[in-house]
Parts: sequence; structure tokens; C-alpha cells
Amino acid sequence: MGDEGTTLAGRRVLITGAARGIGAATARRLHERGARVVLAGLEPDELASVAADCGDAAWWECDVSDRERVEAVVAEAVDGLGGLDVVMANAGIASQLPMLGGDPGLFDKTVAVNLTGTYNTLRAAGPHIAHPRGYALAVASLAAAVHPPLMAPYNASKAGVEALGDTLRIELRPSGARVGVAYFAELDTDMTSRGFSTRAAHSLLRARPGNHVAPLEPAIDAIERGIARRSRRVVSPSWVRAVLPIRELAHRAVEVAVRRTAPKAIEIALEETDVELTTPQPR
Repeated sequence: MGDEGTTLAGRRVLITGAARGIGAATARRLHERGARVVLAGLEPDELASVAADCGDAAWWECDVSDRERVEAVVAEAVDGLGGLDVVMANAGIASQLPMLGGDPGLFDKTVAVNLTGTYNTLRAAGPHIAHPRGYALAVASLAAAVHPPLMAPYNASKAGVEALGDTLRIELRPSGARVGVAYFAELDTDMTSRGFSTRAAHSLLRARPGNHVAPLEPAIDAIERGIARRSRRVVSPSWVRAVLPIRELAHRAVEVAVRRTAPKAIEIALEETDVELTTPQPR
């Protein structure tokens, strides 16, 4: 791959949202490939377990919506690793929320973690990966391009993550660093299972017969390749790549698909006042 190379051995990598799901699986994979990983997340027991699997990697409890805490964690990570080659801004949460009548606090917290948290992470780590081997991966979602109902905070925040990644790519290019944006459909993670466990979600998904959740392993394969090659886009499943250029048509298809089920699902969602975020957040 020219000057970019394909080896991960020795690369110094910071991953946020590393306690579970995509972040944890990526940390374990990169460690297997010889990378030096450090972890940040909210759940200390889970983080410690992942860190143990990664050669007793350093880890920090970190709410990415807290800018000062993110800056402190990045500084400690850089000091411990002697620099930084890769940052993966992966921390994210979700919750169903009807646009009209839902709890606006869920919107505020989701945007604070997914969008502001990604900004905080990229802002703090950016100067350290601004070198010819540097790479930042901002984890967005297919929801950045196609916007299902009951997911307004997630849709809006992930569209913002895409915009942050696209902007930083231009700004960092003179340094030799590269920036990628990851787009995933629903993957088999705790976040997905919790997010789709509500009655409203089950009602809405009647418009999509069959298994709509994709396995996690191909996504981790895609992340590994993306980091090794410093790719502009990382996608999983592979069909997501074809959807991105035709996002307007894809969103129209979603509108048509849920036309019958959406009204009832929204009605149920307004009754489900006990719905929580997919990852508990600090108060």
C-alpha cells in the first residue's frame, strides 16, 4: 500500500467505547496483530477484562462528553505509549425517541456522547496523530445516511460524526495523517440488542421480515483493514458501501417500508416511558 503499509505491529492505538461491542472486539483484534492498544470507556469491570485480554493494556474510565476528562486521558495515553498513531472515536449510545412528545433529555445526552464526544476525542487526539503514519477513525453509522423513525438523536448525531470526519480529513491532510469514517448497519452487539428490545422497535420491525442484524466479525475484519490501510471509508456489511452514494433513494425506501408500521410504533414508544439508553451514563 505504498507509504501507508499494511502492518499493525507496533502501532499505538487509543480506542474509546472499548468496554463492549465494536470497541472491545477491535481492541482484542489489534492486540493480536501486534498493536499497542489503550482503552477508554465507562464500565470499569468490562474495561479491565478487555485490557487483560490485550496484554494488560492501560485503560481509563472516561465519559467522552466531558472535554477535560478526554483531554486528560489522551495526554496520559500519549505519555504512556510515547506518542499516538491511531485514534478510534467509537464511544456511542442510542435510545428510541419520538420526535414529538419524547423525552428531550434523551436527545441531549445522545448528542453529547455521540457527537460532542467524538469532537472531544478527535480534538484532543488530533495533534498527536498529525504525522505521516497517523490515522483517525470516526465511527458513524449507516444512520448517518439513512434516517429511520424513532432514532432522531442517533441519526442526527451520527450524521454529525460523518461531517466531523470529513472535515478533519481535509484539515489533517497536509500533515500526512489520514481520516476515515465507519458506516455500519445493525451489528450483533449489546447496543443493538438493547436498542431493539423495546415493544415499539418490535412493532416497527414488522416491516422488515427476517434477521436484520449482521454478525460482528466481518465488521472487525473491515476495521482491521481500514486501520492498516488508513482507509477513507470502513463499511460493514459490504452492501452498505453501495447504499452510501444513493442515500436519498435508500431513505425513500425506508419511508415506504415503514409507512404502515410507523404510526403504531410511535404510539407505543410514547407509552414506553421506562426506555433507557443502551449504555448507562454518569449523572
